[in-house]
Amino acid sequence: MSAPLHSYLSQQTLTVLVPVYDEEESLPQFVVEMNKFLDQTPVATTVLFVNDGSKDNSLALLRDICRQDARYEFISLSHNKGLSTAIKAGFDHCRSTLVGYIDSDIQTSPLDFLKFFEFLPEYDMVNGIRAKRQDTFVKKMSSKIANTVRRTLINDGIEDTGCPLKIIKLDYARRIPLFHGMHRFLGALVQLQGGRVKQLPVQHFPRFAGTAKYNLWNRAWKPLVDTFGFRWIRSRWKNYEIGEQHRAERHA
Repeated sequence: MSAPLHSYLSQQTLTVLVPVYDEEESLPQFVVEMNKFLDQTPVATTVLFVNDGSKDNSLALLRDICRQDARYEFISLSHNKGLSTAIKAGFDHCRSTLVGYIDSDIQTSPLDFLKFFEFLPEYDMVNGIRAKRQDTFVKKMSSKIANTVRRTLINDGIEDTGCPLKIIKLDYARRIPLFHGMHRFLGALVQLQGGRVKQLPVQHFPRFAGTAKYNLWNRAWKPLVDTFGFRWIRSRWKNYEIGEQHRAERHA
C-alpha cells in the first residue's frame, strides 16, 4: 500500500450496511465471513445490520451477534418496507465517512471490499460486477434483461447495478433520496451529484441457505417501471455549491 493511500485510509471510517429480511439460516455463517474482512481491513469498520421487519428469528440472532461483538450494531424497522427503505435507513444512521453495502445471503464475499479501497481517493463510489454469476437461469436472464433496459433508458454505464457489493462516500450516500426502487440506481444517483463510479469484478457464489426474495416479476417488470420513475427524477435533479460563507459559532 502506497504512503498516500495509507494516509487517506487512516483518516476514514467505514460502516458496512447489511439489510436483513428473514435470513436466520444465513446469519451465523455471514458473521464468520464478515469477521475475515474485519480482521484484515485497514479502515476502522462497523457492521450495521438493518432488520427489515423480519418475521423469523433474524432479530433475535442480531441481538445476540451485536451483544457479543462491539464491531456489530443493528437497527430494526418496525415493519417490512423493502430493500430501498432498508438501505436508506442505513445511510441515515451511519456515523462514518464511507458506507458499504452487502447482502446477508453470502453470495458475495466481504473480502472483496479489500480491493475497493485503493480506488476511493479518486472515486466516490466503487461498485462490484458479479463475475461468473452462480444463479438460476431465470434469475440471470431476468437480471440481464432488466440491466439492458435500464442502461438503454438512462445510459449510466453501470454494468451490474444489482450487485450487492458497494462502497460509497457518505456525503454522496446521504444526498440520495428515498423512492421505490432506489436501490437499483445507486450508481446513477451518485453520478447525478457529479460523483465518479469505479466498477470492479467480484466473486459470486450460490446462495448459502434460505430462498431468494425476488422472482421474475420484480426482477423484470418492476425495474422497468422504476426506471421511468428515475428518468423523471433525473430530469428535475438540482445540485448546488457553496461559493463563500461566514457562519457564527454557536454554543450550547
